[in-house]
Amino acid sequence: MNTTLVLNPKGGSGKTTITLNLASYFASLGVPTTVMDYDPQGSSLNWLRLRPPHANKIHGANASRQKGTSLRSMAMFVPPETRHLIIDAPAGASGTVLQEMLDRASCIVVPVPPSTIDLHATANFIREVLQSAKMQARNLPVAIVANKVRRSMPRYQPLDWFLESLELTLTARLIDSDVYLKAVEAGCGIFELPP
Repeated sequence: MNTTLVLNPKGGSGKTTITLNLASYFASLGVPTTVMDYDPQGSSLNWLRLRPPHANKIHGANASRQKGTSLRSMAMFVPPETRHLIIDAPAGASGTVLQEMLDRASCIVVPVPPSTIDLHATANFIREVLQSAKMQARNLPVAIVANKVRRSMPRYQPLDWFLESLELTLTARLIDSDVYLKAVEAGCGIFELPP
């Protein structure tokens, strides 16, 4: 099973949007896919409830730490036939929860909106966590995705500096578009929308 962790400590970076679209991509190819939602808001799990009956099945696993008596391990069940697990990390993840997610990961996707505030928070996180000796030893692939990029500004100098200073390569730029919102409202991803 491949496990993609979509992670950024900053809220509003687009973690859930990327998680849902990755899940819909793999599901549309017929790959048995599970989304594990660590965010207490449960946005990914809510999206799964909106999926149309004709859409390929995506299993949902609730990994958020809820108060109450329910067993978290039961809610976190991942079907054995799952071939791609995508983890939607919560904002501000740290400590045991962060380590639990990192331990599961085969690769990490870091969405970064091109704003100085987001870049600063993300740079600190990458230096402290993803470039730590322990993570370097694991040699996990890390994909940096510029998210919510305005068409009028496809290049953003602080983003270039961020990438250069951390010796990272930009994997993709996602344009700020309503198509992502429309897909989520329909319970699908952009790969499942009509052309």
